[in-house]
Amino acid sequence: MKSLIPLFVLRILIGGFFFVVGFDKIMHPYQNFLYVVQAYQLFPEFLEEIVARIFPWMEFFLGLFLLLGLWLKWTLRSFLLIISAFLLMIAQALIRKLPIDNCGCFGGLFSSKIQHTFALDACLWVMVSLMLKHIVDTEKWSLDRYFLKTEK
Repeated sequence: MKSLIPLFVLRILIGGFFFVVGFDKIMHPYQNFLYVVQAYQLFPEFLEEIVARIFPWMEFFLGLFLLLGLWLKWTLRSFLLIISAFLLMIAQALIRKLPIDNCGCFGGLFSSKIQHTFALDACLWVMVSLMLKHIVDTEKWSLDRYFLKTEK
């Protein structure tokens, strides 16, 4: 695939983004992200804490796997699911007109209005889909490709 931005570069950028955002959430008390989860009024109370504790770790490790190019098909499919969940969560908040000024998605790194985050997530969904569709270009300089060569 000929593109302006090679897909392996896109892989590094998106993987690095999720790695850093997940790391930032992990390094702060989970209650900070719990307040974000609660603001969306989507989960029962017992699930809110589970989501707040697990989700930053998922972002961190999936970002790391994407950065390294490890288990790429599985990682990209996982990202599609997660980003789809983000889109649904933000869409329901917008439809219900919940009073959320800052999406809270990026930990303490920066703030974003949920409308802007919805647009960003939609772009991320498209980019991850492209990487999955053109997996051979995405695998350039990846551990998956390295391990494939060493097995032969």
